[in-house]
Amino acid sequence: MLGGAIGNTRSLPATHRLYNPSSLDIPDAADGLADAPDLPAGANGRGVLLTADGGRYLGELFGAKTIGTGELVFTTGMMGYQESLTDPSFAGQVLTFTYPLIGNYGVHLGASESSKVWPRGVVVRHAMNQPDHRNAVGTVDEFLRLHGVPGIHRIDTRAITKRVRELGTVLCVFGPLDQEDHMRDVLATLTSPELEDLVDEVSIDEVLELNPGSTDELGAAKPRLGVLDCGVKHNILRHLCMLFDVVWCPPDVSYERLRTDYAIDALFCSNGPGDPAHPGKATLARHTLAKAVADGIPVMGICLGHQLMGLASGLQTYKMRYGHRGANQPVVDLQDRTVSITSQNHGFAVAHPNDGMLAAHPTGATSPPATNLHGAEVEVRYINANDGTVEGLDVVGKPCFTVQFHPEACPGPHDAAPLFLRFRAVVDAYLGGEV
Repeated sequence: MLGGAIGNTRSLPATHRLYNPSSLDIPDAADGLADAPDLPAGANGRGVLLTADGGRYLGELFGAKTIGTGELVFTTGMMGYQESLTDPSFAGQVLTFTYPLIGNYGVHLGASESSKVWPRGVVVRHAMNQPDHRNAVGTVDEFLRLHGVPGIHRIDTRAITKRVRELGTVLCVFGPLDQEDHMRDVLATLTSPELEDLVDEVSIDEVLELNPGSTDELGAAKPRLGVLDCGVKHNILRHLCMLFDVVWCPPDVSYERLRTDYAIDALFCSNGPGDPAHPGKATLARHTLAKAVADGIPVMGICLGHQLMGLASGLQTYKMRYGHRGANQPVVDLQDRTVSITSQNHGFAVAHPNDGMLAAHPTGATSPPATNLHGAEVEVRYINANDGTVEGLDVVGKPCFTVQFHPEACPGPHDAAPLFLRFRAVVDAYLGGEV
């Protein structure tokens, strides 16, 4: 079982400290706003949002001139809207912000979590059109227009959020009020984005070596880490590059290729969108994780990576009523009884081995019974203090662990950031023959 000294990061040498994440030379979603671009005309005028259960909400349109469709979800963060808009885990969804003023500090270069905006629609109480920040390169309206994403504001986001909290996430459509009849027809035939291979949509297609030959402050070579991209956030890559020589990989790359062609010492699986039990690239990543665990190399998973480890370990996953999306989720470490406030973004969870599906969606959607693919047992290490859902797993007898929450927390608190150091300590112990 992982724990003890491996879980304690206080005694780590200075070369393993986490500093402010360095920049990565990879495209940022805001790059297209830098030089006064000729943007497409934006939407305006009266709009309406319709939900599959009969809900109807009036507002004003902004962003791209197109109809928005997807699963209606909400996030409770009071800041970090640019990071949320560019988080690949929101692919397929219509994102509602509960904080009423969105866009007050504008859009900034280098602050995105990927190279594009991923929600299929954006819902806010008030979209600020005159940001007040010296480094802003554009407004949220311009940001959405740049990426072809529609928005609706001056809408009752409180009522929408209460509806989702009480009855669960639901499919929706929004657009011009004078197209309401057409949108009702669209809504009637709309299918869940979870049926799509969203991981394939958001991940890279080729292997990229981000910092080959990277060394620490003392000139020692960093361990080589393979990162399975199921929709990875840039800030995760930044944190990992501070501690590892990172090989950024598609989710369908085989474990054998990673070991043979890229000589990885450890494996990491990222966050991502959709149903972890989808038979597409998420399942391929699950099998790669299982082979790494069975082979005995260190493995860490975050968010979707955690769920894929749960499935690979013979546990089931299920759809949550409304998920955890925000920067204030309390998580209990069952080993040392500490609580961390964490950033999270997920709509599925791993079923508790004893308590089953907690905070489940009314549909009862769950994965089929799973088979343990790596042969080792797992135990629950972290739980959510609010609803008791599983927030992290340790693989018994293996240098492997996962967490449902986001240690890189961009946006959000940094309580969980030492988990990256914990993983580096696990890798060092493995390479030193200690585990």
